[in-house]
Amino acid sequence: MWTLRHWYFADSSIPGRNDSPSRDEAVAKVRELVEGERTAMLTTIGEQGRIVSRPMATQDVEFDGDVWFFADRQSPKVAEIQADPRVNVTWTPDGSWVSLAGTAELVHDMDKKRELWDAGTKAWLQCEVDDPKVALIRVDGESAEYWDSPGGASTVL
Repeated sequence: MWTLRHWYFADSSIPGRNDSPSRDEAVAKVRELVEGERTAMLTTIGEQGRIVSRPMATQDVEFDGDVWFFADRQSPKVAEIQADPRVNVTWTPDGSWVSLAGTAELVHDMDKKRELWDAGTKAWLQCEVDDPKVALIRVDGESAEYWDSPGGASTVL
C-alpha cells in the first residue's frame, strides 16, 4: 500500500488541512526525499494547453522550496514558461514519488548563474555560462505531494 501526503507551502492553514505540517516541515521533508536526485521531470503547459514533460538536471543546491534548472533560451520549455508559468516538477527517488507544483520564472542574474554553473551544465549546453543562449529557470514550489511505499520515508511522519 502506498501512502500519500499533500502539503501546501504557501499556506498550511487551508480549510480541511489542519493536519498539514508547517512550511518549514514540508520543505524539510521534500528536501529529505529529493536530496541527491539530479534528474527531475519538468512539466509545462504547451501550445493549445497541451501538457509537456521532459527530463531536466536539477542544480545541486539544498532544496528550500525552489528548484533551479538551466536551459537553452531558444528551447520550447522557455517559451512555454513565458506563456504560462504554472509548472510541475517530479522526482522518483528510491521507492518514492515526489511532485512539486509551482510557478516558474526566468532569472536574469549572472551571479546566480555562476553560482549554479557546473561542468555537467557546460557539457550539456556546450557553451560558457555567459553565453546569451543560457537561461536560468527558478521554480517556486507552492505545494508538494509525495507517495511512498511501506517502510519508506512516509512512515517517519
